[in-house]
Amino acid sequence: MKVRAVFNRDGGTFKTTDMKEYCARATEAFRAAGHEVKCTVVAGSEILKALQSAAGEPGVEALVAGGGDGTVSTAAGIAWKEGLPLGVIPAGTMNLFARSLKIPLDIHAALPALATGTVQPVDISTANGKPFVHQFSAGMHARMVRMRDSMNYASRLGKMRANVRAAFGVMLKPPRFEVIFDMDHDGRGEHRVVSAISVSNNPFGKNPLFFADDLTSGKLGVYLTDPLETAGVVRLAVDILRGRLKDNESVTAATAEVVRLHFPKRRHGALCVMDGELLHMPRDVELRQHPGELKVLVPSM
Repeated sequence: MKVRAVFNRDGGTFKTTDMKEYCARATEAFRAAGHEVKCTVVAGSEILKALQSAAGEPGVEALVAGGGDGTVSTAAGIAWKEGLPLGVIPAGTMNLFARSLKIPLDIHAALPALATGTVQPVDISTANGKPFVHQFSAGMHARMVRMRDSMNYASRLGKMRANVRAAFGVMLKPPRFEVIFDMDHDGRGEHRVVSAISVSNNPFGKNPLFFADDLTSGKLGVYLTDPLETAGVVRLAVDILRGRLKDNESVTAATAEVVRLHFPKRRHGALCVMDGELLHMPRDVELRQHPGELKVLVPSM
């Protein structure tokens, strides 16, 4: 295959990696598996343009992206639209999509695993047409990301510390908002007051990191959390750490192929998070599952 690899040098592990040496390793691993490969290393601010350029090269047959969850999500959207298989190098903090794909989390071990891997179709989701591979959320998660992004941190460890501080901030003052949701065109338009809503690309597995064990169910995971006070958030956090989110009494879990959300009190739209990116979404959001439409490189079994 003719492979084009794009690495975000500002992504997590890559910040402390000799990227010239890493590109040499990548070239060696893919050529040893019989592929033609070209590597590009860019700053985070240039990643979108670089991925689009790589995917648009004549004759390219696969796209490899290295970086955090934001880089991977951007690459997935481009690969999906171009019909290209996507290989993921997990160089971020959480690497949630890579975990779902069971790609080695060591950036060096990931190279031969992808180079000798196979192409597999998996699901991809959209929110008002914008693709995502992990989750869309509003409420507690969005507030935590907004608080975290307001802090100064310059390293992976600093980001983790900022996440902890932001989580405590949300715990002390959890949000509460109204949402009207309709699943799979049932027309009921159920009205709820919640502290959080999350819609994931496939249901979450029993793990504390919120990633799917299987990306081929063809379903969105839908999670609504009742209005909480501090004590309730603490109980929820404990259940999450135990991998028992769905067992928490305040959480309603379901699956659907299409979810429509309306935020009646948010006249100017809602603050949401999509694959780690804080976004201002309109009052009406349609989330849709696209079964088997994204091709990915996964390690051979």
